[in-house]
Amino acid sequence: MSETEQHVEIPDPYAIALDEIDVMDPRLFHEDKHWRYFERLRQEDPVHLSEREHAGRFWSITKFDDIMAIDTNHRLFSSAHGIALGPRVDLNSHAERGAFNMFISMDPPKHDEQRATVSPVVAPPNLKLLESTIRERAGTILDGLPIGETFNWVDNVSVELTTQMLATLFDFPFEDRRKLTRWSDVVTAGQEEGIVESREEGRQEMLSCLEYFTRLWQERVGKPGNDLVSMLANGEATKDMQPYEFLGNLLLLIVGGNDTTRNSITGGVLALNENPGEYEKLRADHGLAPNMVSEIIRWQSPIAYMRRTANEDCEVRDKQILKGDQLLMWYISGNRDEDVIPNANQFQVDRPNARHHLAFGFGIHRCMGNRMAEMQLRVLWEEILKRFKTVEVVGEARRNYSTFIHGFRELPVRVHPL
Repeated sequence: MSETEQHVEIPDPYAIALDEIDVMDPRLFHEDKHWRYFERLRQEDPVHLSEREHAGRFWSITKFDDIMAIDTNHRLFSSAHGIALGPRVDLNSHAERGAFNMFISMDPPKHDEQRATVSPVVAPPNLKLLESTIRERAGTILDGLPIGETFNWVDNVSVELTTQMLATLFDFPFEDRRKLTRWSDVVTAGQEEGIVESREEGRQEMLSCLEYFTRLWQERVGKPGNDLVSMLANGEATKDMQPYEFLGNLLLLIVGGNDTTRNSITGGVLALNENPGEYEKLRADHGLAPNMVSEIIRWQSPIAYMRRTANEDCEVRDKQILKGDQLLMWYISGNRDEDVIPNANQFQVDRPNARHHLAFGFGIHRCMGNRMAEMQLRVLWEEILKRFKTVEVVGEARRNYSTFIHGFRELPVRVHPL
């Protein structure tokens, strides 16, 4: 998108024709103006057809129950052609996909085998062992914040805590942990954000990521361990992966363990500032923190959508889906569907049944690290409440220029001790 196009004013979604609505415009998310677009689609066209030259036909699925039905039917709606909007798909062609792959964009049985290789890292016994580490690190980060000064919550807290934990899960050299943040940003950010200057620069950084992790892999082959690299290097389903499949799975685990949690950490601070009555409830009853965590994740919906591809002609709400069509399951919209979630546009720290949301997905691709994300958020808020009366937002949030990762680059805050 050109600089001129970026400065064109975003129209009111109710002032344009329904078929002109394009929720794949990243400006909507960058300017936080997507909510009413999805509201109109849920009301008037919940299975919304769009077409682009590069991607072909694709459908925006915006209602909770439709999203769940598609997400739980992996036989009809495949992940094997990508999880984000991409080139048009010809399922009648026998051409091989590129070698770059990851288990989230696979179907069974390969998906199940690779996921099972790494899932022990977030199994309940390991999470129990990690909780004290998370608490100690969260406390150290919070105790180091500059009292009375404005700082960027995203970098000082959200990124730092999640990157420290990611380094632990990979047994990654701690002094180099910010490389993980950098690689995550490179793979998820649009070119408009200026994270890299060109596609070639981004490609080179991905090769650097592969080179670094290949060294760790080689050191750990034949030495089974409890970290993610050792699990991949020694697992029956993963030990013979080609380099780009290894890279794909690494990036999946990096982004899954970093971007999603860090944006929920930031989104929670912003939500409480925008809803001061809810902040009062939380201060009055710290026991609301675990429930509030689920509400934050629903409210933020850090992964805005996931894509599936139709394996055959079918119908969704009487719309004719063709074999090879892409379907975008807009979690961010389904999580505001008032037909399923009462008062869905209200942030409520004491919301009943708060865990009934779409942010982690459903079915075989449900987020593997959902309990880890919830634990990090819960522990962090327990530690915040011990130290600060308020984490006060004192300036405008700077949001991602992305339709996929719903998150933040900056959130200026000041902390006020008890």
